Amino acid sequence: MSADNKIWIFDTTLRDGEQALRASLSQKQKIQLAHAIARLNVDVMEVGFPVSSPGDFASVQRIAREVKGPVICGLSRAVSADIEACGEALKDAERRRIHTFIATSPLHLQYKLRKTLAQATEQAVAAIKLASRYTDDIEFSCEDAGRTPIDDLCWIVERAIAAGATTINIPDTVGYTIPNEFAAIIHSLKSKVPNIDKARLSVHCHNDLGLAVANSISAIQAGARQIECTVNGIGERAGNCSLEEVAMIINTRKDVLAPLYTDIKTTEIYRSSHLVSQICNMPIQPNKAIVGENAFAHSSGIHQDGVLKAQNTYEIMSPEHVGIRQNELNLTSRSGRHVIQHRLAELGYTKEDYQLEEVYQSFLALADQKGRVFDYDLEALVFFQNLQEQDEYYKLEFLSSSTHTGHVASATVGLSCDGKIVTEAATGNGPVEAAFLAVQRISQLQIKMVDFNLSAKGSGEDALGQVDITAEYQGQRFHGAGLATDIVRASVLAYVHVLNMIQRAQTIHAHKQAKNTESQSNQTAGEA
Repeated sequence: MSADNKIWIFDTTLRDGEQALRASLSQKQKIQLAHAIARLNVDVMEVGFPVSSPGDFASVQRIAREVKGPVICGLSRAVSADIEACGEALKDAERRRIHTFIATSPLHLQYKLRKTLAQATEQAVAAIKLASRYTDDIEFSCEDAGRTPIDDLCWIVERAIAAGATTINIPDTVGYTIPNEFAAIIHSLKSKVPNIDKARLSVHCHNDLGLAVANSISAIQAGARQIECTVNGIGERAGNCSLEEVAMIINTRKDVLAPLYTDIKTTEIYRSSHLVSQICNMPIQPNKAIVGENAFAHSSGIHQDGVLKAQNTYEIMSPEHVGIRQNELNLTSRSGRHVIQHRLAELGYTKEDYQLEEVYQSFLALADQKGRVFDYDLEALVFFQNLQEQDEYYKLEFLSSSTHTGHVASATVGLSCDGKIVTEAATGNGPVEAAFLAVQRISQLQIKMVDFNLSAKGSGEDALGQVDITAEYQGQRFHGAGLATDIVRASVLAYVHVLNMIQRAQTIHAHKQAKNTESQSNQTAGEA
């Protein structure tokens, strides 16, 4: 296959996608997602905005060091401090890219930047030249390109390429354009910018009008060679272009789109999609294309009859093609470690993805409760093992709850708080409320519950219950998740997860304040 026909997949789940979450991800969660997205074989992975916070800088730096395969990219405004932070955070990556941007539409120039196009262009050129000190892979984006006059767009693109940009990104930042209109922008750039052959054309489409995928496909037909997208289409407002949708469109419609192709490993799509959904606490709608639970379901008798006679009568792709397995392995408490490891390998997990002994002990406990353990149970155990940090301040030691018809519920909770066990009891309208009140008394933190969601992981009366909560503390939101066959226990585990997230956030804040105080003291001493 010709490299000229390859469509580069630029994943921005950990940057643009994460911006839309109700609660920020922990560093460990970001690392877990980065490894999963790398297994999709994306070409570029935009993993954060390093200058935005010490936590984001540390996450980008760690991903740059640990995740191999994709080009690791950081975002920066066309500002020196941003670019320097990107360069420092990415310096240990095998391959690195700095992605810098500035607004170009008259609306943004007038009201947001208060600059002329010439001034914005000058700033962009300076930023690109600064970025070239850190890497020769530089992407430049014209923010709100969809509403930028084409001659203005050509003007700044030509100068950005001359300054050293190797990828030019054309974002439909507010999802305003329609497919033929967006394709015309790409055609114009290809024909009017004299040095356009020196850079790869990219597109970054938002979904405000539900056209992100359609606009991206029309753009590659017009000559763009990179699509910026997110797993499950998560992102600001109505979201971004969906990675799984564009990948499967290009793969499935070769009759129209050949010789265009991607290097995405489609069999990793389903697992990556559901991992993103779980970690980001963003459920996948049942009718979501490619990965929704109804995507390969057939209810109509006519459809069912057709599929039984010939699968492609009503399925244009096979479930296995996107990594949906139809078979399940009969795992019981008699199953050994080797079987568990083998089954996880078949599900796509490597030895580095989990601690076998911890997963196995959790598996045995679950098998004793359920009798039989299924693939989805195993994946849930791995997922929740990876949620746990090594330095947890709070740990659930014991829980007892009771409820009787016509009486208030009660709960007794014991938490290990930095190694010291503290016990509290409380009553409430139900056992979950009672347990939450007991935990709140132990932590003495005034936490506001914003959202509580209970879902079953699997089917049947012995399915694992997953509880996801979003809580607010001092103006910041945190996501916690818990998994157990008992709903009250799952709820308390989710609450304890939130407490640990708050504890880590406070530790980071205290560390940052200490560094600022030390810096100010050194500066004062220097002046003296």
